[in-house]
Amino acid sequence: MEKIRNLIKEVGLPRVIIIAFLMLLVFLAAGYRIPLVPLLSAVMIRTLINGLFVLAMLPAIVSGIGPNFGLPLGILSGLIGLLLAVEWNLTGFTAIFVAMLASTPLAILVGAAYGWLLNKVKGSEMMVATYVGFSFVSLMNIGWTLLPYRSPVLRWPIGRGLRVTITVADFFEKTLDSFWDFSIGEFVIPTGLILAFLIPCGIIWLFLRSKTGLAMKAVGDSRQFAEASGLNVDRYRVLGAVLSTVIGAIGIVIFSQSFGFIQLYEAPMFMGFAAVAAILIGGASVRRANITNVIVGALLMQALLVIALPVAGKIIVGGMGGVAEITRIIVSNGIILYALAQVGGGD
Repeated sequence: MEKIRNLIKEVGLPRVIIIAFLMLLVFLAAGYRIPLVPLLSAVMIRTLINGLFVLAMLPAIVSGIGPNFGLPLGILSGLIGLLLAVEWNLTGFTAIFVAMLASTPLAILVGAAYGWLLNKVKGSEMMVATYVGFSFVSLMNIGWTLLPYRSPVLRWPIGRGLRVTITVADFFEKTLDSFWDFSIGEFVIPTGLILAFLIPCGIIWLFLRSKTGLAMKAVGDSRQFAEASGLNVDRYRVLGAVLSTVIGAIGIVIFSQSFGFIQLYEAPMFMGFAAVAAILIGGASVRRANITNVIVGALLMQALLVIALPVAGKIIVGGMGGVAEITRIIVSNGIILYALAQVGGGD
C-alpha cells in the first residue's frame, strides 16, 4: 500500500484518475464492440495535428512565463500565412512551406511584443495572457473583414470580409497526412504527420540542452538566481514567448491541412486552453515541463476525447454529442483549475 501511495503521490492524483478513466473508456468500447482500430487511428491523427499546440507551451513554461494562454496570437499569425497561400493559389508542399514562411516573421514580431508585455506584469502572466489572447481574437474579427484578400475562395460572394470557414480541399488538404503513409492492416501510419510533429519536438529538445536553452531554463527555475548569475531575465522570457508564438503559428498550418478547413473569427479563442490542459495532463506543472510531458499529454488528451464520443453514444442513445462535449469541458477546464490551484508565489 505504501508503494501505491508513493506512486500516486509521484504521478499526481488527477493524472491517476484521468488514466483510470481512459482505461475504463477503452474497456467499455471493447465491451460495446466498438472497432478499436479506427479509434486508435483517430487518436494518432488528432495527437499529431494538435501536438504542436501542446509543444508551444514548453518554451513558455521553461522560461518562467507559465502556460501560454496567449497561444491564439501565434495561431492568428499562422492563419494569415495560410490565407496568403490560398490567395496565391498555391498547392501541396509549396503552399504549406509558404504559409509557414510567411507567418513566422509575423509570429516573431507578435511574440516579441507579447513577451515584452509579460515582462511588465511579472506574477500575473497567465491572467494577462488570457486577456491578450481573447482581445486579439476579437480584434481580428474586425481585421478579417478589412484585410485586402481578393480570392473568391476566401471572400463572401456578397458584401465584404472573409468567410468563417474556408476549405483547402483544392489546395493542400492532407498533404502531410498522405506523405509516405502506409498501412498495417487497417491501421494507417501517417509518416508525414509524424515527422511534422517529431522534428519540431527534436529541435526544441536540442535547443533546451544548448547554452541558450539552459540559460532560459535557469531563468524559469529562479529569476533571482538568474539575475545574480548575470543573465538577462527579460530577454530570455521574451525568447520563450517568441518560440511559443512561432510554434503556435506553424501548428495551425499543420492542423488546418489535416482538418481540411481554415477557421477564422472565434475559432482560435479557446485553442490555448486545450493545449494547456494537455501538457498538464502529461505531468507538467506551471513551472516545470519537458518533451515527455508534451507527447504524453497530447496523447492522453486526444485519446480521452476520441474514445469518449462513441462510448457515450452507446451509453446514452441520442445524446452522444452533448455527453462528449461535457467530458471535454470537465477534462480540460478541470485540469487547468487544479493546476492553477497549485500555483504558489513567484520567486
